[in-house]
Amino acid sequence: MISKDTIDRIFETLIIEEVVGDFVALKRAGRNYRGLSPFTNEKTPSFYVVPSKGIYKCFSSGKGGNAVSFLMEHEKLSYPEALRYLAKKYNIEIEEEEQSQEESQNKTERESLGVIVNFAQQWLENQLWEEEEGKTIGLSYFHERGFRDDTIRKFGLGYNPNAWDGFSQVAIKQGFNPQLLEKTGLTRFRDEKPFDFFRGRVMFPIRNVTGKTIGFGGRTLLADKKVAKYYNSPESELYHKSKVLYGIDLAKPEILKQDNCYLVEGYTDVISMHQSGVENVVSSSGTALTEDQIRLIRRFTKKVTILYDGDPAGIRASFRGIDLLLKEGMQVRVVLFPDGDDPDSYSRKHNSEEFQKYIKVASRDFIVFKTDILAADAAGDPIKRSEMIRDVVSSIAQIPDGIQRSVYTQECSRLLEIPEQTLILEINKQLREKLKRQGTEYSEQRAFEPLPEEIIEIIPEEKPGAELIHQERELVRLMLSYGDCAIIVKLHWAEPESESAEEIQISVAEYIITEMHIDGLEFENQALKLIVAEYDSFLKEGNFPPEKHFTQHADTTISGLAADLLSEEHSLSHNWDSMHSILTESELDNLRAAARDSLYRLKLKVLLRMCDQIDQTLMNEKDLSIQEMEWTLKRKMKIDQAKAHISKHFQTVILK
Repeated sequence: MISKDTIDRIFETLIIEEVVGDFVALKRAGRNYRGLSPFTNEKTPSFYVVPSKGIYKCFSSGKGGNAVSFLMEHEKLSYPEALRYLAKKYNIEIEEEEQSQEESQNKTERESLGVIVNFAQQWLENQLWEEEEGKTIGLSYFHERGFRDDTIRKFGLGYNPNAWDGFSQVAIKQGFNPQLLEKTGLTRFRDEKPFDFFRGRVMFPIRNVTGKTIGFGGRTLLADKKVAKYYNSPESELYHKSKVLYGIDLAKPEILKQDNCYLVEGYTDVISMHQSGVENVVSSSGTALTEDQIRLIRRFTKKVTILYDGDPAGIRASFRGIDLLLKEGMQVRVVLFPDGDDPDSYSRKHNSEEFQKYIKVASRDFIVFKTDILAADAAGDPIKRSEMIRDVVSSIAQIPDGIQRSVYTQECSRLLEIPEQTLILEINKQLREKLKRQGTEYSEQRAFEPLPEEIIEIIPEEKPGAELIHQERELVRLMLSYGDCAIIVKLHWAEPESESAEEIQISVAEYIITEMHIDGLEFENQALKLIVAEYDSFLKEGNFPPEKHFTQHADTTISGLAADLLSEEHSLSHNWDSMHSILTESELDNLRAAARDSLYRLKLKVLLRMCDQIDQTLMNEKDLSIQEMEWTLKRKMKIDQAKAHISKHFQTVILK
């Protein structure tokens, strides 16, 4: 168990924009940072990081919190895992406190799988560099591929000996659970006896965006065509191949710097390009490109250059990738290598300078690339030419942005020497069919406007007191934002003759909590109620909570709620007064009114609810005695008087 001192040191050291920036491309927005949400598939940035408060807020998904809760949400880490990630990032030594047996047993399967995979990574590397079989077979193979030692170490490449159960026996002796070993795919069982699934293969660790190993790819060194060349780890709690890109952890900085991502097919393509000085490159790990993988790239850039083989199979793969990328709003270029070459083989035939020059010169926009390829194939055949046009148009129809679609249609018209209107009609036809499949109405006029976004109506679950949540949230927001700020108030609960009946100075938090105590008000939302209770306990000790007590709270429900309450998507520019000569009053300038009005609104909601309850009681007057009826009517009269007082304050008429 990580000690409290270590946790405090982690929070004191971390820089939230650095932590979040490892996963999201952030741009400065005033004093804050903004980027595309990593939780939703949005086109307009609504994700904010607020360094001054150490929080993030995603307005499209509603998620928010601190750096730890971000890692927990985004990377699906447990609280201790997220803390260990940050400690490693900032070189903080972790002090452990003794774990109880119950705490030890509560480790998640994901954590356990991570420990096994990390152990395997180190063991496989050691086999490659230290053991005779690894050096003779595995290391020699990598050297023959032209990989330098520093490159091999950079990617953590390893070797699994050609023994039946070499790794499995070592792992079991280390105390690892055989069932979890099987879930990682490293160990299989036959007749209840373990054996190494990757035996006799060179190993490529697959790492997530943070650089943590989550799976492996293993390549056989046998020439037997009956043996699969590559095996990958199976799907598990730790590894989902459709959501992972090989090399993303090393590519992130250069993708952001170059504002472009090179997409290749295999592990060795990525490694060879790194060795040639091109580091903004990732691979789909031998699987067909997926939407999740594209969205992972889009966190860092919207520009993708596909680098595939120049043979027919490579061209077909590039076509599939183009349409998927366009559908996700990416800007696509393509580089084809000479027939028989891929990025790996081409880089071995040429030096770094020649390789980098080639991929820059050979890079073509997708529309030019696809048109040239298909036009050459359809030369002299009218039927093939018409099919080719439909194929090109189908790619243009994938583009969600109407303006971009229009520009590409004009370019396609020029390249194919076909009237633009003819292409528009075909695009309209394809869009109409697409929307029909989705059950959406279509209008011809919409063809070159953005397609309608899916609208999901969210109907809140009906709960008793749900209508109070807005007032409760507003009061807690004021406490978190301005709790220690002093305001001048006249305390209505003071004795009229005493000096305290005059206006006195009190903090915003004390004013709110005291008013609630006097009126016997309690929050119904449990998380908000906990925040108020903790704040109250600080005040009873004569203190205020530290600035980041709630945003760095160990309870992620509370930290997330605090971040949500402290986040503002839009705020008035600090230059407003000087630019427009308009004097504006901020909330801070009038805290007394803000706190008082928020309390009154909560009280009004409570009074209205009490009225509803009394009305229900009076509807069943047959069940009431005369005394009960009199007491109920007197209570209703007092509530009406209180409502009238609040109505006078707001200068409104409350009909109910």
